[in-house]
Amino acid sequence: MPDIHDLYEVDAGRPAGADAPTPDRNVAARLAGLAREQLWWDRPAYLDDAGTWTHGELHDWAARAATVLIGRGVRPGDRVLLALPDRAEWVGCFLAVARLGAVVVPVNPALTVHEHSTLVADCRPVAVIADGPAADHFDPAALVGPAQLDRLARAATPAPAHPVDDRTPLYIQYTSGTTGQPKGAVHRHADFLHYHRAVGEAMLRLRPEDVSFSVSKLFFAYGLGNSLVYPLHSGSAAVLTAPRPGPARIAELVRRHRVTVLHAVPSAYANLVAEVTDPEPFRSVRVAVSAGEPLAPTLGEQATALLGAPVLDELGSTEIGGACCANRLDDNQPGTIGRPLPGYELRVCDDSGRPLDGPVEGELWVRGPTLLTGYLHRPEETARVLVDGWLRTGDRVTRLPDGRYRHGGRLDDLELVGGITMSPVEVERLLLTHPLVREAGVAAVPDDRGATKLRAYVVCAVDQATVPGLADELIGLVRSRLATYKVPRSVEFVAALPRTPTGKLRRFVLRRGLQRPA
Repeated sequence: MPDIHDLYEVDAGRPAGADAPTPDRNVAARLAGLAREQLWWDRPAYLDDAGTWTHGELHDWAARAATVLIGRGVRPGDRVLLALPDRAEWVGCFLAVARLGAVVVPVNPALTVHEHSTLVADCRPVAVIADGPAADHFDPAALVGPAQLDRLARAATPAPAHPVDDRTPLYIQYTSGTTGQPKGAVHRHADFLHYHRAVGEAMLRLRPEDVSFSVSKLFFAYGLGNSLVYPLHSGSAAVLTAPRPGPARIAELVRRHRVTVLHAVPSAYANLVAEVTDPEPFRSVRVAVSAGEPLAPTLGEQATALLGAPVLDELGSTEIGGACCANRLDDNQPGTIGRPLPGYELRVCDDSGRPLDGPVEGELWVRGPTLLTGYLHRPEETARVLVDGWLRTGDRVTRLPDGRYRHGGRLDDLELVGGITMSPVEVERLLLTHPLVREAGVAAVPDDRGATKLRAYVVCAVDQATVPGLADELIGLVRSRLATYKVPRSVEFVAALPRTPTGKLRRFVLRRGLQRPA
């Protein structure tokens, strides 16, 4: 059997235009060819709410759907916005747009009309593929309904792949907007193979027999890799479901499809541990992955015990496109984000961008083959984060003596308390060690006099009213372990923490004073 890399060799260090564009460098054609070469054509690729699609059915449908999109005026370089719930057609539409040399813009279909309008104004798509409530948010003249696309595709002839080179734009993915307006990160046709080499191969050792399930959706960078890139490069299958699954639904899907690889964010694992006590549905799981936020060691231990499989913490970003640093099956140290993945170099820098030697804390800078080419229409923002081939991630990390890294949260997560800068992540991790705490968020909140005080927002695993004195107990826990200025002055029990659709904490909302009582 030929090696996957023999079928498509990429040298991201070549200057743009070093090779003439060719159809076989188009990611849609390359993945279809890979499925044929590796004899995956008739293997299951997607298990969604409507049934099963094989790899061959997916690639054939995508090639025919591309012909339909040509008829709708889509040309190479055009942008096509994709606002669908997770299902096999989502992947087929992505590959259809890619086949034409056009650029996919995946977005969350659950955004408001204002949020969708803002993204449309930024990326200016020539077509929008959407259905359900999201379809009403877009210009009818640009709208392509997936039902109509499917009907026409089944009668169409397959479109040939448009020639591209390694640097041809493939998709634009918007950042999650944890600190403000989302920005569109531009990625290339060559990037997918590098994502798979780093995670699918080196980290997870995926094989055709695997079945993956990602709680994070396809429109998110984490979900795109989990449910599109790795399955199509490994010949394996992925489970897709349109609604956001709760703990009971996750357990049901894992049991029904005998999922072997589970991907989720820490808040999803926290809910799973709190609400599912029977480990039986997870007997098929051989490995799980956590990303999006730091995974507290206590939560990692609890999730590992429930799943009966290691939970590997990884760090990536929309700007990188995938993960750059992670624990692995053969090298897992809970409480860390592991070591750099193949193809990526990591630096720890001070505030001025000067590299720091030895075990040290600072900002993480990354260099590798998949860094964004830039933010769409934002040259100043691009110049700020891309410096001499390195990406300033905005993540605070500690390089440990053994070469592993520990994630300390985002630089913009730092709080100023009594004139001292501190990391709320440290406090949150400690609060999460309490058996009654499911989630915790800490922020500096102004009191009625305008003075900034540290407040902890806690989601309890039980009704806190049944545990008198719990707030004092949590404050005492922090006081016993951390410096006085890191101790929250108050605890507010809430039903849920404010999060992005991808599961990241919106700390700036906490700073305003969250009013969502439990």
